[in-house]
Amino acid sequence: MSACGLDFGTSNTTLGSIVDQAPVLVALEAGQTTIPSAIFYGRDGAALIGRKAIDAYVDGVPGRLMRSLKSVLGTALIDETTQVGRERSSFRDVIAAYLRAVKRRAEQATGREFRHVVHGRPVHFVDNAPDADRKAEAVLREIIQEIGFAEVTFQFEPIAAALDYERQIAREEIALIADIGGGTSDFSIVRLSPERRHQADRKSDILANDGVRIGGTDFDRRLSLGVLMPLFGFGSAMKRAGLDAPTSYFHDLATWSSINRMYEPQVASAIRLVRREAKQPKLFDRLLRVLDEQRGHTLAMEIESAKIALSQAQRADIALAWVEPNLGKAVTRADLVNHTEELATRIGARIRICLDQAKLPAAGIDAVFLTGGSVQLDHVRRAIVAQVPAARVIEGDTFGAVGKGLTIEAARRYGTAD
Repeated sequence: MSACGLDFGTSNTTLGSIVDQAPVLVALEAGQTTIPSAIFYGRDGAALIGRKAIDAYVDGVPGRLMRSLKSVLGTALIDETTQVGRERSSFRDVIAAYLRAVKRRAEQATGREFRHVVHGRPVHFVDNAPDADRKAEAVLREIIQEIGFAEVTFQFEPIAAALDYERQIAREEIALIADIGGGTSDFSIVRLSPERRHQADRKSDILANDGVRIGGTDFDRRLSLGVLMPLFGFGSAMKRAGLDAPTSYFHDLATWSSINRMYEPQVASAIRLVRREAKQPKLFDRLLRVLDEQRGHTLAMEIESAKIALSQAQRADIALAWVEPNLGKAVTRADLVNHTEELATRIGARIRICLDQAKLPAAGIDAVFLTGGSVQLDHVRRAIVAQVPAARVIEGDTFGAVGKGLTIEAARRYGTAD
């Protein structure tokens, strides 16, 4: 039996163990150490996870896809049910099924039984709601124990990333760790050194810890509402003067964790009533086509792909001919910045809070360590670096730094074997 570090992320998941005294992430899928946090249930209730789950959905296999599972923690959705095959299942049970499959794969790949785990968590599952935050951790703890771990402890994700970064430094420094993930943005200011990394108690080295519930999926939602949802009726006028179409449907369709709500039969019925009173019923015909074919996740994937492409290119094209012949949308980097700049600004503002907590000026930060997929967005990086302009910018393992750090912490807390 061995200890492991588990990073169940909004977008991707990793699991690591110690091999030859170093943290190593397990290949969970086709040689990949990251696996998408996605699960697909076929009509018979059989489940696929990760890339195979997404492929099944894209290939048109009848069933239901769920992504961004972590984002329901701390929300009312965790106690709701959704259709899974012929039955309804709680989101709590869906998360358990996904994580159980991840654990089983890791054990098969390593030949070890994992019974002790250090699990990553954001600084805040929920902003400004301590009770909801505690509940989210408690629910996650229950799920992790339910799938077969005898002992579960937690570590803040930016602290875990700091432990990974600390392995590469040669002298003491004060680092700002910026972990911008799929669901949250988390920051720590930590004193690090080659000597300190061997100490069991590092509490005095953590100078500040803060975060905000903003991540890559929020950028997806804002971009979708800004450029894609208007093609389906968002913001359009009704026949009655001064009245616009209801907005809640579009917010659900643009939010990964809420898309499946749109597939409930009563939703399509309600939208047909809206269509009758709409000035542009054609837009709602498009929306109904998406719902009839349960292709809301396709729209979300297109937006996510465009966002990723715009981190390198000035323009990305979204093809929507499957909705309507010749329908499509060109999305520019200017569109991305325009619709999400406020999110980047709010992310940057949390760093000032961390500096105040640490009682440090910006010049007191030696290095800023960047990890998490959303740091690849140029305006997000600028918002972070602008707060500590004199600091060295260090590129972390975008999707693996947190998992490796959790694995280091697991070895420290539990050892590498029973």
